Order: sequence, then C-alpha cells, then structure tokens
Amino acid sequence: MKTKPAIKEFSINLFWDANPDELDMDSHKAYIIQRVLERGTMSDWRLIKAYYGLKTIGEEAVKFRTLDPKARTFITALTGIPKEKFRCYTYQQSMPKHWVYEEVQKLS
Repeated sequence: MKTKPAIKEFSINLFWDANPDELDMDSHKAYIIQRVLERGTMSDWRLIKAYYGLKTIGEEAVKFRTLDPKARTFITALTGIPKEKFRCYTYQQSMPKHWVYEEVQKLS
C-alpha cells in the first residue's frame, strides 16, 4: 500500500491560500496535483507521483479547466496523452483574446 505523504512534506509555498491541516490527499486530489504541476519542485513531484501514480495524475490533469502551458507540456511528455485531450487546451483555444485598445486623445 502507498504511504500517504503529509501535506507538511510539500513546499510551503504551494498551499499558501489553504489551511494545510484541512487538506487531504484523497479528497483534494485535483487541487494538490494542479498546484504541484504548476508551482511545485521536483521533490513535490516525486511525492505525488509516488502516491497517486502517473496514470492517476494524467487522468486528473486532463480535467483541469486551466493549467499552465509548461505544466501541460510536462505532463503530456510523461504520460503520452495528446495535448488536444486536455480540457485546458480546448477551453483555452475557444476563449477570445482580450481587446487591446488605447485611449484616443482628442486632437485640438
């Protein structure tokens, strides 16, 4: 059986906006995986890989609405899941870009 790592084993900056005592590796799986993929160290990566396994990490990652492009490329390379399968890839592509507009000054 896999040993469940304690949240305190992860880098302190990962869960700055959450109470670490309330995080659970099983019930907050998606949140933890996404944070480690986007902001974690290799040590953090090894912890989630050892606990969840590459298959589970890939299955969760394809569901994320947003994921940093570098993190998506990283997990795509490791799992072999095509980038088109990621929700964050298809969702991001359908989002319109922000308007770039400049304030026009009246010439007098």
